[in-house]
Amino acid sequence: MFRVPFLIAVALTIAFGGGILSAMWALQASAGFGAIRRGAWQAFPEAQTASADPYARSHRAKAGRLLYGSAEGLVFTATEDEQGRRLNANCAYRLHGRTPTARTWTLYAANAAGRPLPAAESLPSSFNARTVLRHQDGSFDIVIATGPRPGNWLALPQTGSFSLVLTLLDTPAAGSSGLIGLDMPELERIGCGNG
Repeated sequence: MFRVPFLIAVALTIAFGGGILSAMWALQASAGFGAIRRGAWQAFPEAQTASADPYARSHRAKAGRLLYGSAEGLVFTATEDEQGRRLNANCAYRLHGRTPTARTWTLYAANAAGRPLPAAESLPSSFNARTVLRHQDGSFDIVIATGPRPGNWLALPQTGSFSLVLTLLDTPAAGSSGLIGLDMPELERIGCGNG
């Protein structure tokens, strides 16, 4: 007598529970479809537009991040160096080259949730187009490490993995035509431990 209602209840529990868990997994696993990669950098140019897929919209809404229009900006994230090794605060990295054409840009180290890493008040925790020291040809070198370095130095906490977030504002790279021939700064590991 209770066998059929019990089986229906079990089936509904599995269906709804599995659906909810798979949706939560999809939101955590991906920021959307249509990613572009340039070296160590990854961006989702359509995630901020009206044509964004539902996963990208949900991911951005869940994170509570500011969304840029397609002509306003583009956010690039690096979680690995050029050789595909995960970024780790126990190592030092060198970011060198130029950013794509943009009115301005910002760079900071972030945690897994994309939030800026905490740094001591007196240490440099971010750079932008106006604060970075450049070479005569317009390129720059930034060392990303826990210990102080001469020149451009981005301070990291003592341990843990991190990502770098490079935001280009008012850039042609945000439009589909700007992605062709896009050159990004290179990110290389220069040592680990005390080296």
